Amino acid sequence: MDAKTGDMGCPAGKPASVRALLGRTNKDWWPEMLATEILNPNGATNPLGADFNYAEAFKKLDYQALKTDLTALMTDSQPWWPADYGHYGPFFIRMAWHAAGTYRTADGRGGANSGQQRFAPLDSWPDNGNLDKARRLLWPIKQKYGENISWADLFILAGNVAIESMGGPVFGFGGGRPDVFEPERDIYWGSEDKWVNEGVQTRIAPEHGLAELEGPLAAIQMGLIYVNPEGPGGNPDPLQSARDIKATFERMAMNHEETVALTAGGHTFGKAHGNGDASTLGKAPSGADLAAQGFGWVSGEEHGGIGEHTVTSGIEGSWVNTPTQWSENYFRLLLDYEYELVRSPAGAQQWQPVNQKEEDKAPAAWDPNKRVPTMMTTADMALREDPELRAISKKFRNDHEAFKDAFARAWFKLCHRDMGPKARYLGPEVPKEDLIWQDPIPAGSKPADADIAAVKAKIADSGLTVSQLIKTAWASASTYRKSDHRGGANGARIRLAPQKDWDVNEPAELTKVLSTLDGLRGNLSMADAIVLGGVVGLEKAGARNVPFLGGRGDATAEQTDADSFDVMEPEADAFRNYVGKKSLSVKTEEMMLDRASLLGLSVPEMTVLVAGLRVLGANHGERGHGHFTKRPGQLTNDFFTNLLDMTNVWKSVDGSNDEEYVATDRAGGHEKWRATRADLIFGSNAELRAVCEVYAQKGGQEKFVTDFVEAWTKVMNADRFDVDQTVKADTPIGVAEPA
Repeated sequence: MDAKTGDMGCPAGKPASVRALLGRTNKDWWPEMLATEILNPNGATNPLGADFNYAEAFKKLDYQALKTDLTALMTDSQPWWPADYGHYGPFFIRMAWHAAGTYRTADGRGGANSGQQRFAPLDSWPDNGNLDKARRLLWPIKQKYGENISWADLFILAGNVAIESMGGPVFGFGGGRPDVFEPERDIYWGSEDKWVNEGVQTRIAPEHGLAELEGPLAAIQMGLIYVNPEGPGGNPDPLQSARDIKATFERMAMNHEETVALTAGGHTFGKAHGNGDASTLGKAPSGADLAAQGFGWVSGEEHGGIGEHTVTSGIEGSWVNTPTQWSENYFRLLLDYEYELVRSPAGAQQWQPVNQKEEDKAPAAWDPNKRVPTMMTTADMALREDPELRAISKKFRNDHEAFKDAFARAWFKLCHRDMGPKARYLGPEVPKEDLIWQDPIPAGSKPADADIAAVKAKIADSGLTVSQLIKTAWASASTYRKSDHRGGANGARIRLAPQKDWDVNEPAELTKVLSTLDGLRGNLSMADAIVLGGVVGLEKAGARNVPFLGGRGDATAEQTDADSFDVMEPEADAFRNYVGKKSLSVKTEEMMLDRASLLGLSVPEMTVLVAGLRVLGANHGERGHGHFTKRPGQLTNDFFTNLLDMTNVWKSVDGSNDEEYVATDRAGGHEKWRATRADLIFGSNAELRAVCEVYAQKGGQEKFVTDFVEAWTKVMNADRFDVDQTVKADTPIGVAEPA
């Protein structure tokens, strides 16, 4: 939520993958931006160097001194952006909230884990109006502590300190978010060419709900974090707003109680800003004048548009009569008064209490001797008018301790949901309690070499085929996504609901393989046995000395939030040549790129993995498409040599909607191969074809096997944060590297 503007944003969505190339780029939005990406081919932007270890730098941080300095900053009002009520706390809560609030469960993207709020498009979203000033207020502190605290961690810690400084409850803090130094360009934010408040319609029809939203999106309009505070599309209907709030917050991993607690807790502090003429505001930071030096939304009015004249959301006023103190007043004012719809000085629609008592009015932000009416947004009124949300609000109103605990926990979840396992958390305030949304896994123990050898021998003699072993290991490990560090082989959740029942995992066959491995694993965890089975499969297929890193633990059903894993079920998986029953609006090959990106793969790594999985028989349902080999079950480069064979003539199969193709011999006319889009793209796309040629040419077989094993091992170990907490700043989203 938004403790300063009242804007309730949005992220997340139903499981689907949409490439950023389908949306507008930063250059589209702000044509005069300097196009630094021209240098991207020369390497990622990282002034700290590829070997910089943020975890080690953080350990040298004087954490308590930093918190002391942040606390002092809260009341150190600066004339160039003075603090409401003399306290910056609500401003920093909003900054932290909006840094974290872009997280979405569908693809794990967004969130606070890399400090993306510093870059376009997020630095210039309408919903992030004037947060450029909050970040600039923090600069002297960032300058003082340098590389020992990242911007990404500083945003969240500042929010925590803000809450504490106003007497609010905090559950804890975990550092470990290394910065990036350029925008993450693989995030799809939507295809619209207009921002919210520019006359653009909402993304859904009111009668249908958020289920209509494409891909991972959840925002009702482009440029929002959650929902429009004035109501859907500016329609001040609390019940429609409640519908959107519920669905939106669910898509960013919050249940309804957490949603109410966050909204109320955030709006216990601060005010929204709409005391001026919004038409006089200048461009957002990414489109602003060079002389503005990164500041945006500069007012052209004589008073400069600061202090009491600030316009951000356009809504004006505070929610409670004690805007810089933690209190019980939000629910009391929301539920005890009747409200009427009014307009702010900036013209925004908001709700005002009828016949409000003088003692319940708020102090004016710039004149403590003056009292002004409080207000509620349409999004706040949803908590009053919707029966389910009202019941939760009444519960918290009658039990303040429950409200405090719920807010503290929900805030911690909001700010840490995208960090992955607790093993990645750094600092003295990491809570000891394991939380279900952290996907806890019991610590494993490193198996003895003799035990590994014994289990390998048993698996090799078990009768399990190369295809069965490879498919099972891949199904377990390939759930990992670097965006929020969820999934992966550690924990062996492939044997638990919902993963064991996913259609892509062929449940009946999977159950047989897991049962066999369970009977053979001896002292090894099931997670280790599954990955070791993949090693056996590869060695049976001709690979040699495949690395194995043991020590994984096995999660239980009680440690698994099945609902949150549901959204991770693939609708398509090109690595297994699987397309589900749902009609997709995104091309199969684009979804392949998205999955490869979430796995942290390069183009060559993706290419060798697809090719190797094909010849090893890892296709879903024994589907023969793309096998391109007469030697199934052997790790050969046949996929490449046969794909690039110029005797092939390819044609789309009638009725397949261009998803299935058949190759006939150019001379004889007989059928040779069958393939899908995910196969043929490697011969069609010039960049992918260039990589394929490397593996199809002389010497390519040996290189292919070596590169496949390296890429395979990378995926198998992608989630091993329990082994090595090396965190380097050059990794796009702070992936800890396995030993």
